[in-house]
Amino acid sequence: MCGMEKTVPAIDARAKRDYFDLLRMQSVGADPARLPECEKCAGWIKSYIEGMPGFEAELYRGEGFEDAPPIVLARRAGAPGAPTVLFYGHYDVQPEDPVEEWLTPPFEPTEKDGRVYCRGAQDDKGQWFAFLEGVRALIGEGGPLPELKIVLEGQEESGSSALIALAERLAPRLKADVLAVCDTHAGPDFRPAIVAGLRGVVSFTVNLYGAPHDLHSGTHGGVAPNAAQGIAALVASLHTPDGAIAVEGFRDGILPPSDEELAAAREGSQSDAEYEAETGCAPEGGEKGVDRILRNSFMPTIEVNGIHSGYGGPGGKTVIPAAATAKISMRIVPGQTPAGVLDAVRRHLEARVPRGMRMEICDVKPGAPGCRLPLSSPVFALAARTLSAFDPRGPVFQWDGASIPVVSVLQDVSGAAPLLVGFGREEDRIHSPNESYGLDQFAAAARWGREITRAIALSDIARKGGEQ
Repeated sequence: MCGMEKTVPAIDARAKRDYFDLLRMQSVGADPARLPECEKCAGWIKSYIEGMPGFEAELYRGEGFEDAPPIVLARRAGAPGAPTVLFYGHYDVQPEDPVEEWLTPPFEPTEKDGRVYCRGAQDDKGQWFAFLEGVRALIGEGGPLPELKIVLEGQEESGSSALIALAERLAPRLKADVLAVCDTHAGPDFRPAIVAGLRGVVSFTVNLYGAPHDLHSGTHGGVAPNAAQGIAALVASLHTPDGAIAVEGFRDGILPPSDEELAAAREGSQSDAEYEAETGCAPEGGEKGVDRILRNSFMPTIEVNGIHSGYGGPGGKTVIPAAATAKISMRIVPGQTPAGVLDAVRRHLEARVPRGMRMEICDVKPGAPGCRLPLSSPVFALAARTLSAFDPRGPVFQWDGASIPVVSVLQDVSGAAPLLVGFGREEDRIHSPNESYGLDQFAAAARWGREITRAIALSDIARKGGEQ
């Protein structure tokens, strides 16, 4: 083992017990039937935070969001003149489906070979809880502390709609110098990684309708419009044969990376061969002939998440499907806006509705734009020095192709410089059955929480006026 893994401390019995209690709560924020579990989880978190000396916490529900999972807000005063850290995380988790593919119960944490298997073990319960365990340790040592603010929400996996809508209202309570997030991955060979940018995300559903009901494919074949064929044609029209996005106006305004950013992203990424070994597929998606790092970190995407139409059971059923559905998500980059890309795609699809059919776009989740922080940020310099004490190789920089939609919103309303450092690995299988988190990863995240909180408290970040 190398780098961080040589020096991380062990997780103590109390912390492990609390971690397991947190994981047992089925806080699937996207499922209204599990709102009571989300409320239970938020209440548990409030009590946990109040158990750390000096913290005050509350469950917040803004007007119009009474049926949404509550937001946990907490604050602890710091030394006079010290900087302010706003720490963000989410306690909601992905659904456990497909349940039959789990090797252990999805909501019963199971420790095996140094890893904890459970939904949320990594994303994001394990990461933020470990970070706060590091803060708890620093408080217990009587170490220097900045002012600490915490916001933990229950809707990140479904778009953060309540927190995004309420952010302006909460702005006076969220003002900070640094926005710390522990919800990302380490670099290759578990080298520490600072995320310098995130893509934004937008998603929607397309429904296509033909006849009022399925028709006999013999009697009506060649005459009635076929919704399954129609949705396939619509989806295929979004890209050219070489994989480039074919939607007019979709790429307008994109801010390309600098040469320095592109070089740093390449240093912090795995090779194509490593990618294929890790995922089981070659990195051949996206636009042909364009560098993989550029495709994944700095270019937008339109992805089909699912298509549903007609009959899919055993044997065959000779019908012409009456309706079809496609679930589509888009990752966007700085310079693009959610409204702009939605308008471009809507125009594109409306112009291509198959003859005799009706299209509906619904379930629109506008998400949030992407964000990018200059490599010259003093917050990055502080983080790099801190992480170099973990690992003599020092950190790499990443521009994450994934999204944490609310980060750009919190950046705007808080005035804070985002600092995203996480300790995930691909083997954690977040969003999939058999999600897990290594106890070594947990300990590394806890150490990071302790050390970066101390470093910020002793820094002049606040006197720099929140430079980003």
